[in-house]
Amino acid sequence: MSIYDVVIIGAGIIGTTLARELSRYRLRVLVLEKEYDVSMGATKANSAIVHGGYAESRATLKGKLCYPGRCQFEQLDRELHFGFDPIGSLVVTMEDAREPLEQLVQQGTDNGVPDLEILDGNTVRAMEPNLNPGVQWALYCKGAGVCSPYEMAIAMAENAVNNGVVLRLEHEVQAISSRGEGFVVQTSGGSFQGRFVVNCAGIYADRVSHMVGAGNFSIHPRSGEYLLFARGTGQGVNSVIFRLPTAMGKGVLVTSTYHGNLMIGPDASDDSPRDDTSTHMERIAAIYQQSRQLYDGMDPKKFLRSFTGIRARSSDNDFHIEESSVPGFFHAAGIQSPGLTAAPAATERLIKLLAKSGLTLEPDPGFNPHREPIITRKELRPFPEVKHLIDMPSAPEKIICRCEQVTEAEIVDSLHRGIRVKALDGVKRRTRASMGWCQGTFCRPRIAEVMEREYGEPVDNRFDIEHSGVSRVTRSDFLEFFQRRQ
Repeated sequence: MSIYDVVIIGAGIIGTTLARELSRYRLRVLVLEKEYDVSMGATKANSAIVHGGYAESRATLKGKLCYPGRCQFEQLDRELHFGFDPIGSLVVTMEDAREPLEQLVQQGTDNGVPDLEILDGNTVRAMEPNLNPGVQWALYCKGAGVCSPYEMAIAMAENAVNNGVVLRLEHEVQAISSRGEGFVVQTSGGSFQGRFVVNCAGIYADRVSHMVGAGNFSIHPRSGEYLLFARGTGQGVNSVIFRLPTAMGKGVLVTSTYHGNLMIGPDASDDSPRDDTSTHMERIAAIYQQSRQLYDGMDPKKFLRSFTGIRARSSDNDFHIEESSVPGFFHAAGIQSPGLTAAPAATERLIKLLAKSGLTLEPDPGFNPHREPIITRKELRPFPEVKHLIDMPSAPEKIICRCEQVTEAEIVDSLHRGIRVKALDGVKRRTRASMGWCQGTFCRPRIAEVMEREYGEPVDNRFDIEHSGVSRVTRSDFLEFFQRRQ
């Protein structure tokens, strides 16, 4: 049995960021993930916001780690090219009262956030002319922004693997036992031994911790549904727009994604099963109506799809980033918002704790922090200009996905990055192929042809079939609902 210095359970944003940071050192690191790809949980289904750092109290670990994490995004994006844009954020209120915003400013100041400013309604409308004219005040955070979270986790994982980390997909952890000065982790794909284990298992983190008797928390999943509109629809908003936060979270927001899609949501429900990512017309409709109170520039005809994320809310509503009561077994659990933003700082905390517990951190002079992009943000060209690239025979410049204008070369590149891409949706998350108007009707067979040619075997459709079985509000459902309402 191979013996690793650190075994990481879970390949979401925390697990992949930790793996990448540990690859800076002369260590044997293993990442175990039960799904067929990295970034398959909350990391691929969240608001994609890099938060300012003012919404959580300094008394919480969330409050301590958000702003330090935010400060690292520009450098990480320069190294890994996952897509980050500091477009700023606004927390707006329709009430003629500054006090709630002043409380957020004080909270942010306590957290070390330097770029907060309260703006009056006229200033807000000058910045965001399409917002509800009833906005009276807003808290502006200049350095907040948006990123592409699943691209970030993929970039972290690719860079980690290229620096020597071992990634085992489809390895669901089934049992953990102590052995000598470490642990044996039994999975659906075999057993592995590690001196230290870090539990980054998301909504299953409490179940993993119970395997070693280290459960000092429980996970209470909270689902949130979203609406995504066609590329280009995000041009009507210039910042991330929030309402005042509540006990259920930061509430429904309006933003452009990194690639220019208008996105609204999420709501919050504690009634959904732990892994239920279906969407519901009544919830989607409520989100749409709430968002219209902020921004009335949404066109129902440009709705693309709905999706749901599951937040791994802990029993005390805070992060658990700590060595457990079992020496050598660490938690990185309860990672809900602002977990994406806090990930770099959370990782720094974990590495310090591991070192304190006895992990030797000898820098690896061969570490390469850089990872080239698969795709870059681009404007779509008019169809007549690219039609010949769609119709041409196989070639690097051939366009495989006409909606997002993804080339054959980009798809081939995504398949040879050190992580075997096992499903069409894996290509989708790496290249945006099938994220456009037709949602893959045109390009998915063409993507499969490229995958089969490059890998020399048929595409295993079971992964896409499993996830296509989730019930979601479709574009036709959404339009039919509004036609009935009219």
